[in-house]
Formats: sequence, C-alpha cells, structure tokens
Amino acid sequence: MSDSNLAIAVCIVSHNSALDLSSCLDAVGRQTLRPHEIVLVDSASTDDSIKTAGRSMPSDIPSQLIELDQNVGFAGGANRAIQESEAPYVLLLNPDTIPDPEFLQNLARRVLSSGDLRLGAVAGRLVRATNPPASARLDACGMFLLPTWRHLDRGSGEEDRGQFMISERVFGATGAASLFVREALEDVAFGSDVFAPEFHSFREDAELCFRLQERSWIAVYEPTAKCIHRRQVTPDRRREIPPEVNYQSLKNRYLLRAYHQDLANFLITFVPTVIRDLLAFFWVISVERTSLPAYRWLWVQRGNIWKRRRQIQSRRSCSSWSITRWFFRRSLPL
Repeated sequence: MSDSNLAIAVCIVSHNSALDLSSCLDAVGRQTLRPHEIVLVDSASTDDSIKTAGRSMPSDIPSQLIELDQNVGFAGGANRAIQESEAPYVLLLNPDTIPDPEFLQNLARRVLSSGDLRLGAVAGRLVRATNPPASARLDACGMFLLPTWRHLDRGSGEEDRGQFMISERVFGATGAASLFVREALEDVAFGSDVFAPEFHSFREDAELCFRLQERSWIAVYEPTAKCIHRRQVTPDRRREIPPEVNYQSLKNRYLLRAYHQDLANFLITFVPTVIRDLLAFFWVISVERTSLPAYRWLWVQRGNIWKRRRQIQSRRSCSSWSITRWFFRRSLPL
C-alpha cells in the first residue's frame, strides 16, 4: 500500500476558535496527502467559529461541521468527531495548529514503515509559532513522564537547534496534532468514547496514552512530520489561565493516577509524587482557591472513579514495568 492510499480522517474540536480556524483549515486543504474526510465539532462557541469554519472548509474534501449546544470540552468534542468519522486512521488536530503541506504524508509513511510494530499513535514535530520565525522553539516531540507523575512534551520551550531528529518510540502523542490508529482507539475505548469524558479539557490525551500503553499499543515520534502550534496553556502562564482550566488540570492530575497507578509504581514514585502533591495543595489554598472544588469533586465521585479504575485495570495486558520504565526514559529505539 502506498501512502497515498492511507485513508485519514482529520478531526478538529473548536471552542471560540474563530481567529485560528481559517489558517488551520487552509493548511489541511494544502496537504500533499489528501484527507479522506474532515469532521469539525464546535463545542458551543460564542464567537464566529461556525461561520469561519463553514467558509474555510476545503471544497474538495468531504466534510462535516457539527455544532454542539454545550461545551463538552476537548474530550467530549473529540469523541463525537471520532464517532462521526469512518477512516481507519484519525488525525486529531487543534484549531491553533498549522501543519506543513507534507505533514500527513510523512505521518503516513511512518505508519507504512512500522512493519510488525503494534502501532497505536504517531507524534509529529510540533514547533511553537514565534515572531520572528527565525527564533522558533519546539513545542512537542512526543510525550514523556516524570517520577512526579507529570506528563510533559519533549523539547517543550527549547530553542529549535535541530535536536530530536531521530524517529523513536515515545510514551505518547499530544492531542494537539497526532495520528491515531482507529483499531487501537476502539480497543481502549469506553464503549463509544475514546477519551474519558470526565477529563473534559486537560490531561485527556495523557490518560488515553496510558490506556494505549497498557494494551501494548506503542507510540512513535516522526521528526519529518512538522506542524506549527500556537500553544496558549503552559505551566509558566498558570496565573493567566482561566480558573476553569486550572480546576480541570488539578482534578485530572489525581484522576490520572487513580486510574493508572499500580502498587509497584506507587512505591517507586511515592516520595517525589507526595512532595509535588503537597506543593500543589499549599499553592491552591494560598493562591489558587478557585481550584479547591477539585478536591471535593474527587471525594464525591470516588465510587465512580473506583469503578472506572477497575474497568481499565481489567483490560491491562502488559507488565507493571513496561509502564513504569517510561517514568525514567524519554524514548526507546525502534
């Protein structure tokens, strides 16, 4: 099979994204590998996102524009987009991204060269939009984990000096602009939901990556697949971020561990994780009190959290170490 025969659905979730949608959809329309379809789900925007999307959709690519009457976050919007698409490969794309013309083609070539690998996702090389462009900085070159249970993007914020130019295995792929194999997504889904809806809009991609790893699906980083990302949510801007986003971030930090941490990992990462939790707690009670309801939500939902954990862990098909090693390795060779 040639890369031109690889059918890819481009799935985009927008929320008040009118300023970005035109350039994003224009870039999709300029792909050398034509997408099989585009599904754009708008999550209750109050700006001109719908109008902008309607007039910016490439005319030669089958497209759906779905308008939701409530903001279900990235998780809910992405679930709907994936459900409405049909291609065997799914490209999740944020509205604030501008993929290079050969982005899809280079992702497809990596898929076709994967051989016998149980490939679940391919992460591209994301670069932050900067002015001037000569000062480009990396945004994401695959996801990695720290013993504190933080999940970060390799190279995030670093000056682009040509590092990370080797294709290799990584823990996961960011939801901003990554290719997923539908078979893998269906294998780890909760019914028809690929993303856990309770994550809403933060860390939902990391949670999906845990489920993929736990079912022995691998993620690969492909440096030739380049994409610009105008990232707005970064740790250094936490005070500027809307309270709802910070609330979701705090809640989902604990939810991620509740679903995926096993006893061996708990013991290995206990000290750095507890230190981080204490620092977060004191930050919340002293500075970011709008996030305090996250702790109450976790307590009220403890029964549902336990049920979800049992569901996830019952599917696990890999060893404890195959997951825990990612807390100490940023990549593995192909």
